[in-house]
Amino acid sequence: MHEILTYLPQILPAYVAYLIAVISPGPAIMAIVSTSMTHGRKAGMTISLGIFAGSFTWACAAALGLATILQTYAITLEILKIFGGIYLLYLAYKAFKAVRANDDLPQAVVQKSLTARALLLRGYGIHVTNPKAIFAWLAIIALGMPQGAPASIAGLIIGVCMATGFTIFMGYAVLFSTPHALKIYRNLRRWIEGAMAAFYCVAGLKLLASRI
Repeated sequence: MHEILTYLPQILPAYVAYLIAVISPGPAIMAIVSTSMTHGRKAGMTISLGIFAGSFTWACAAALGLATILQTYAITLEILKIFGGIYLLYLAYKAFKAVRANDDLPQAVVQKSLTARALLLRGYGIHVTNPKAIFAWLAIIALGMPQGAPASIAGLIIGVCMATGFTIFMGYAVLFSTPHALKIYRNLRRWIEGAMAAFYCVAGLKLLASRI
């Protein structure tokens, strides 16, 4: 407990930085929102688990110092950036196809279009192919762990942040799968899917054009 209190002034800013990052709309959050509205609560929570797993992967990588290795071998990050950009463009294409789909598409067909495994992999793929995520975690770990801090502090930061992230991801899934949200989706399906297609397209192009 004394150890935690000693590093609390560093841990709190790191936690606030994570909180702002995880709440802010991005490819991961938008994927949860669109999946929950189009496929229901279970699908939204499933893709949330995949995104959570991707976030945990980068959190552990940052804590173990793998970010330094990845920065040394810049080609690895470049490959991740390209895959991430292409994957987001693929999601934009899928959303665009949904815009052109028949409005009377039965709900049962929609529900069966994505398996749990596909949703998990989609969520994981969105997050783990975004190299900027590891830099965000690297900043959080560096902010919360001054030089000489014990490894337990890194574990505490990751544990608290991941618990918060899990709650927020699932919260978005529950919120956007409510009957009211589904009613809004049914009334504005083409506009919502069009907005998602545009968002993924811009995010993918921006990632491909960015410098690591």
